[in-house]
Amino acid sequence: MKRRRSLSDKEKALKLLEELGENVYQRMEEGEYPSLRIPDRNVRNIVYDETLRQYVLGPRTSLRTARNIKHLRPLTQLLWLAYFSKLLVGSKKTSTLRDVFYSAQAYRVDFEDQDESDERITELEALLRVAREELNIFPEERSSIFGQLTIRYNVPGYEGRRLDLTSHPDGVMIGPALTGADFVDTDAEMVIAIEKGGLFTRFIEERVHERFKAILINTAGQAPRATRYLIRRLRYELGLPVYILTDGDPWGMHIAMVMISGSANAAHIAQLTTPDAKWIGVWATDIMKYKLPYDRLTDVDVKRLKELREDPRYRGEPWSTQIGAFLKHRRKSEQEAFAKYGLTYIVDKYLPEKLREVRSI
Repeated sequence: MKRRRSLSDKEKALKLLEELGENVYQRMEEGEYPSLRIPDRNVRNIVYDETLRQYVLGPRTSLRTARNIKHLRPLTQLLWLAYFSKLLVGSKKTSTLRDVFYSAQAYRVDFEDQDESDERITELEALLRVAREELNIFPEERSSIFGQLTIRYNVPGYEGRRLDLTSHPDGVMIGPALTGADFVDTDAEMVIAIEKGGLFTRFIEERVHERFKAILINTAGQAPRATRYLIRRLRYELGLPVYILTDGDPWGMHIAMVMISGSANAAHIAQLTTPDAKWIGVWATDIMKYKLPYDRLTDVDVKRLKELREDPRYRGEPWSTQIGAFLKHRRKSEQEAFAKYGLTYIVDKYLPEKLREVRSI
């Protein structure tokens, strides 16, 4: 097991930030207007890479230069964000997206609102090809993790401290300190990512972490980026297969796909995907096989399924078959529907059957 996380990502981020500043300074020293080539994140420049199995940015860029008075405001904002990010990484401190917006006011850098601040952060990611998490900028936490994994913190004031992730019965919040911690020891053999907190709690109560040797993650709906980043680390640093359990509807399918192949909105970075993770349900075919309670698909659901059918990420299996099954029987079911057969049925019957099924595909 790889027990210590490489610091190369943080070092790379710091180096790129320094090179950006040096480039701007050098141009000014030479009497030139500083300028940057910003990758174009327009949909026309987003393409699906079959090899990486995710959306990536194409070659188009746009020039932002101090020579153009209309560019001065966004260029200044972007350079300040690079400076602030360097302070964060260099001092091993973190900031939320909201904190960044308010911190700018202390430097008299003007953002109209947080949307504008967030947009500049995304531009900085695209420019450096580095996720904002590597710049120590995070959204508010809402996901959690539970399982037989010991981590070691790296954040100031907690360096070297260890935490067993079974130490709290409600799970441990996935925040910046945990996301960047070292993996010390585990006997886990898989990761199970769960869309809803209720089922996450049920799995803890039924000792799924022991019975299946699983690390459990509550994604709380669409997994936050820090959670997707952590899932990727668990897969590739510890070699643990990842299984994703969502509601049986088009929105649950997409929650799983974003963890696997990313999204068009994050096409400029690759550190958030786990391409060989497997969506194990709830499948459309499970609704019929297990005779689950269901609701009828709405017109919005059907429209969404047809959109997914045109998305290149859904061409393979089980996606294509499941989209066809949804459109045929027009039913959707939640994870909780298995409670029809008793509170432990989903752990005793469904989960082991689905793990055997997906491993054979």
